[in-house]
Amino acid sequence: MKIFLVTLTVILVDQISKMIIKGFTIPFLKIFHGGMYQGESISVIGNFFRITFIENPGMAFGFDPGFNMKLWLSLFSLVASIGLAIYLYFIREKNFTLKLSIALILGGAIGNLIDRMFYGIFYGYAPLFYGKVVDFLDFDFFKFSLFGKIFDRWPIFNFADAAVTIGVLILIVFYRASESESKVSQTNVPTNPDSSE
Repeated sequence: MKIFLVTLTVILVDQISKMIIKGFTIPFLKIFHGGMYQGESISVIGNFFRITFIENPGMAFGFDPGFNMKLWLSLFSLVASIGLAIYLYFIREKNFTLKLSIALILGGAIGNLIDRMFYGIFYGYAPLFYGKVVDFLDFDFFKFSLFGKIFDRWPIFNFADAAVTIGVLILIVFYRASESESKVSQTNVPTNPDSSE
């Protein structure tokens, strides 16, 4: 199914960008990339857009569910990703917009799941399922409050988060459009369905 290429592209872009930010080593090829140090920030467009390396301990917006909940969060993400993949397979003949939104959400979910499941092992700081999510896209939009925290800038995110957000927005627009179409089609239903014509 070609739509899975969207999911694969999101995963690759997300993971490659995270490894560039965090750094990586491939010993047998003698490749070493140091990456950025945590908290390091590089200006891209003045103060509006920066690359700032942080590690998210848990959920979106830096919300930390605590060590005991990390395993359940990782397992839930795994089950949800499997469910989305199965759902995407079953809707393979459906509208492209619906498939695109699910493919983006699935790619983003898997991208962050890889961090949670394996980064602790890859980088030697935590066991399986207890890794941290790498975030680095840092924008200055507006000041707001969420979960009792005040944010001067938009919470730092990654390409996986962006893919999930775009997928959800497409899904909302898609369902609104399909609801409008169904209302129009219901309005055009003949008033006398038993008519012989």
